[in-house]
Amino acid sequence: MTQPPGTPVIDARLRLERPDFTLDVALALPGRGITALFGPSGCGKTSVLRALAGLDRAQGLVVVNGDVWQDDAQGLWLPTHRRGLGYVFQEASLFSHLTVRGNIDYGLRRLPAARRAVALEQAVTLLGIGPLMERRPHTLSGGERQRVAIARALAASPRVLLMDEPLAALDAPRKAEVMPYLEGLQRGLDIPVIYVSHAQDEVARLAAHLVLLRAGRVEAAGPTAELLARLDLPLAHGDTAATVVAGTVLSHDAEDQLTTVGFSGGQLQFASAGHRQPGQPLRLRVQARDVSLALAPPQGSSILNAVAVRVVAVQEDGPGQVMVALDAAGTPLLARITLRSARTLGLAPGLPLWAQVKGVAVLG
Repeated sequence: MTQPPGTPVIDARLRLERPDFTLDVALALPGRGITALFGPSGCGKTSVLRALAGLDRAQGLVVVNGDVWQDDAQGLWLPTHRRGLGYVFQEASLFSHLTVRGNIDYGLRRLPAARRAVALEQAVTLLGIGPLMERRPHTLSGGERQRVAIARALAASPRVLLMDEPLAALDAPRKAEVMPYLEGLQRGLDIPVIYVSHAQDEVARLAAHLVLLRAGRVEAAGPTAELLARLDLPLAHGDTAATVVAGTVLSHDAEDQLTTVGFSGGQLQFASAGHRQPGQPLRLRVQARDVSLALAPPQGSSILNAVAVRVVAVQEDGPGQVMVALDAAGTPLLARITLRSARTLGLAPGLPLWAQVKGVAVLG
């Protein structure tokens, strides 16, 4: 039976001690969509993934949808090959002597037909690799190889798909090629995906749930949109600070190449070359440095978007700058402005404002 979105089905309590590092985490992760493990290098992201997979022998408990993979209190330990998982590494590591079809069939052959929950056609469609099926890995781009590696992992109908920085080895154009397919996994799979990354833009675009790790421990966990806007967390500070707006496409103007998205706080328009279907769910990323604030609705401006907001909190964010946490009818936003601007506007919690965002600055 498919679990409702947000239902915790992965319960993991893991402790792993090494001479210079201790991992000690307790996780309750959703049963659908992408959960990101995020944090600086050395914080324990890959250690968590390897412990869940049974590749590293941590102490504790791992339960996936009622199936106990590890329970040290009961002396239970399942080896990796019995855990029913898919694992995608930074490098695709495809079998060079096989075609794309042969690589994916390898994953299928290891699984009895009765246990196949992800059809080959579904994996091929989700990853857009239909035209590549008869080609050999050496003829593929880096982005194409990684998409095939993901399809091969899905072909085994895993209970959980683990992804360890799958875009880290790709250059910017190849990352841009793969990202829409990873977004498709968020919408098209009924299995949980645990995604390790140190890139904040990937996390904001892909993950519905976020676990922030620091020095081997969980610093915070919850919906990505909420954690990105919390001023008590490092994600909400600095030049990369951004928030996620979850909405629905209302219309697309092909002449001006502008898409209009409705969300709880109103509407946002952004420049978009591709056609977006009305009714399509869409996650937009709005960087704090691209948000300006006004006391009254702007008039005669080139800035397309003006959203009514209220100030939640204000905090210093570098020399002469502040970060302003905002609420747009339930959607959190951030604005990074100068200290002088904050003083001129008289910013204080509860103050009504207008948040302005350039259409070319919204990332969809």
